[in-house]
Amino acid sequence: MDHESTNQFFSRLSPKIGFLLGLGGAAMLMFVIGFFVLLSIVLKQDNSSAAARQPSANAPAAAAAAAPTSPPTGNRVGAMAPITDQDWIRGNRNAKVSIVEYSDLECPFCKRHHPTMQQIVAAYDGQVNWVYRHFPLTSLHSKAPKEAEATECAGELGGNDGFWKYVDRLFEITPANNGLDPLELPKIAEYVGLDKAKFETCLNSGKYAQKVQQQYQDGVAAGATGTPYNVIVAGDQKIPVNGAVPFEQFKAVIDPLLQQQ
Repeated sequence: MDHESTNQFFSRLSPKIGFLLGLGGAAMLMFVIGFFVLLSIVLKQDNSSAAARQPSANAPAAAAAAAPTSPPTGNRVGAMAPITDQDWIRGNRNAKVSIVEYSDLECPFCKRHHPTMQQIVAAYDGQVNWVYRHFPLTSLHSKAPKEAEATECAGELGGNDGFWKYVDRLFEITPANNGLDPLELPKIAEYVGLDKAKFETCLNSGKYAQKVQQQYQDGVAAGATGTPYNVIVAGDQKIPVNGAVPFEQFKAVIDPLLQQQ
């Protein structure tokens, strides 16, 4: 149909039919516009949802190791094994307050927490001691149990002093997050003044694997879910402090306890 025929066709239409055709065309146009607007809204929402689900590139690789600072749900700390002469204790064994730390030697938060604990023992000078127990998070740090055994061998060969020197040095050099080369373990022993050959014999025997596992189970019973997990003990009082919290947060708990003693 040419342009002239089209004009003749529309000129023969009644005003009513022309109105209805115009109205229908307008309705169709509005429908098309509305469809595309709705489609754009739906696509935008889908993209926003996908972005919300996408983890940040800066998010920690193992968020579970972060160890929240609030006490665990259902405080079971009363089930913690009592402190005995078999524990490795830094500071005055007869101190009024003890801090029992359940630790993973490859945990980056434990590495950060270690100097804070050293600061506490030094600052309170005989009033607070530090009890170290093993809590290797094997699902994250497969090397941690053997490293824990290494510290026990250091304690066997060098006593309480040898144990703490070994732990200090290990935390000093490990990159954390399962990054320490196992070949470094005998070198650390030699560095802190232990007999390297005897250390290797002890470590290869696996004689302390059961002790490490038992301390892990004790930590679970006491409410530990991550590391570092600390329990401040003063008399019959046991107060959990979860995570690598700053010195001031420990001080806020310790000072009132010392005043009570």
